[in-house]
Amino acid sequence: MRISAKGRYGLAAMSYLAANYQNGTATTVMHISENLGISKIYLEQVFSLLKRAGLVISIKGSQGGYILNNAPGEITVYDVLTAIETSLIEKTDTTVGEKEPFLDKAMQEVVFSQLDDAIKSSLEAITLEDILNNVEKQKEPDNLMYFI
Repeated sequence: MRISAKGRYGLAAMSYLAANYQNGTATTVMHISENLGISKIYLEQVFSLLKRAGLVISIKGSQGGYILNNAPGEITVYDVLTAIETSLIEKTDTTVGEKEPFLDKAMQEVVFSQLDDAIKSSLEAITLEDILNNVEKQKEPDNLMYFI
């Protein structure tokens, strides 16, 4: 599985919104762009997809921007990536279906379907809140590296 830059940027932007979720104010694309170093134009495309998926709400006006539609603990990485990625998990093409249909079906059932299910399951188990908790864990003094 390969996650595109758009998917990675979308996940970072959603994590940024999650970090600001408690204050209840909307965050502009420009603000996210400046703080994360991601192109504003690129983020606008990403937020269009996130809005269409119902993951964010856009607020118009001078205090406008985007806010999460649900709490960070209710939005999974799978939700975010499937909103952005066109082919996150796709059905594997036949390999030797013409000559060996039973082998092909066996590979589909034993390998490829199980792999797809495991990926989906893993991504559904991780929420934006989990990402934020790990960010805080990374900031703890025990995680400091010292170079001599």
